[in-house]
Amino acid sequence: MSNKQALQVFEHYKVRTIWDEESQKWYFSVVDVCSVLTDSPNPRKYWSVLKSRLKKEGNETATNCSRLKILAEDGKMRLTDVADTEQLFRLIQSIPSPKAEPFKQWMAHVATIRIDQMMNPELSIEQAREDYRKKGYSDRWINQRLKGIEARNELTDEWKERGVKDKDYGILTDDITKTWSGKTTGQYKEFKRLDPKKKESLRDNMTTIELALNTLAEASTAAISRKEKPATLNANRQVARKGGNVAKIARANLEEQLGQSVVTSQKASDYLPQQRKMQELESKNEDNE
Repeated sequence: MSNKQALQVFEHYKVRTIWDEESQKWYFSVVDVCSVLTDSPNPRKYWSVLKSRLKKEGNETATNCSRLKILAEDGKMRLTDVADTEQLFRLIQSIPSPKAEPFKQWMAHVATIRIDQMMNPELSIEQAREDYRKKGYSDRWINQRLKGIEARNELTDEWKERGVKDKDYGILTDDITKTWSGKTTGQYKEFKRLDPKKKESLRDNMTTIELALNTLAEASTAAISRKEKPATLNANRQVARKGGNVAKIARANLEEQLGQSVVTSQKASDYLPQQRKMQELESKNEDNE
């Protein structure tokens, strides 16, 4: 499977999901679903007992559940029982719960949103924009973040074209980031005091200026790569450093004008509460008008 993981929220519960590109289906963590429907203090044990009973009854759904690696609470990837929408509909029938029907509707809604986004990619962009707004990010930051996502996608497409393996993306990304910022991505995360257990995104914790410089570095790397067509990992690393150097020069020029470093230890939680208050005030003012 080519998997993309995501947390979906039903009421106040978090349900881990994986989108499978090949089958075009969402797969849901069965343990998380049991937690939603039963409020059990030990949903893992609840599922274990239920699964054993269903297997004894010859229930094919319980037998055919897939096991995929999903991010666990301890920050590690662990094998977890998952089921697609159709399988879950059958399993839910075996779990007496007043939440069964609203949960079924929620699952169908999740699946529909993903299909709609595939048919119209602009919906994915608008969904991302709305998600960031809910977290309190400013429109200016969101616009820069989305530009960065586009630049990153173009860069990884270029790396694929050059035969770079997925496992080497991190090496090249570190080359780019360290060249313009002076830090590898790991060092950058430490500098911003990000919790490695929570898998916090470095880019989601960059300021608008940091995002702009990172976008410039990655877009430059892609452009140089298209021109030079590197054929080996070492050649790609040289190109990555050249792209990073473009942003390094831009950073130096800006810092000379500002008289201070633009690479900051500030992270999202340091400034989002303030931005949320500003957005709420702006919203109230618009309503009053």
